[in-house]
Amino acid sequence: MEEKLVDINVMGKLYQVPEGLTIMTAMEWIGYKFTRGCGCRGGFCGACGTFYRLPGNYKLQVGLACSTKIIPSMYLTQIPYFPSQKALYDLDEIENPVKALLELYPEIKKCVGCGACVKACPQNLRPIDYIAAALRGDWKEAAELSFDCIMCGLCASRCTGELVPYNIALFVRRYFSKSVRPKPKHIIDRNKEIREGMFDEAVKALASLSEEELKKKYDLREFEKL
Repeated sequence: MEEKLVDINVMGKLYQVPEGLTIMTAMEWIGYKFTRGCGCRGGFCGACGTFYRLPGNYKLQVGLACSTKIIPSMYLTQIPYFPSQKALYDLDEIENPVKALLELYPEIKKCVGCGACVKACPQNLRPIDYIAAALRGDWKEAAELSFDCIMCGLCASRCTGELVPYNIALFVRRYFSKSVRPKPKHIIDRNKEIREGMFDEAVKALASLSEEELKKKYDLREFEKL
């Protein structure tokens, strides 16, 4: 049975590729070689956020190149890098988190709730909602609403207020974990054991193994029962 080929347009040039490929594998099939921006290839890291257009439709479509299947006659082109300056901060020095958020990311005040970021998110998140939750000090809700963010940057590329929602979400989750969420005793106890050197000998033993021995040990590891 012959493989069915479909047309796609890449950088203004028409190609025929096998039906059913993802955007990333289709581009590799026609000869492109990714040296960066290909990430995990599993839809988790967000490195391959992609824009594309469809025939007869002026709207920009979004997706992850590693998991979005090609659509016949779709148009793919290179887009410029979108700046995403990440503020520097020390969570231990933050006393008023809402005030700190406004100082670290003052552009947050320019959000008009237009929803462009919502339409761009391949994870179907609502950045305007977790930003609003953060501004009213509801860190638990803000952290939960932004938990599945993979920091692909597509929201920032569409924001008319020049916000970078995923950096705001990162601050939210860090602050929530550090200062709001109850501290997990088992992790505190394990950190104490590590600092006291309980696992030093085990780590040295692992470091002395060859690559093949490590692979074998990894394959035979015990899985935690949930």
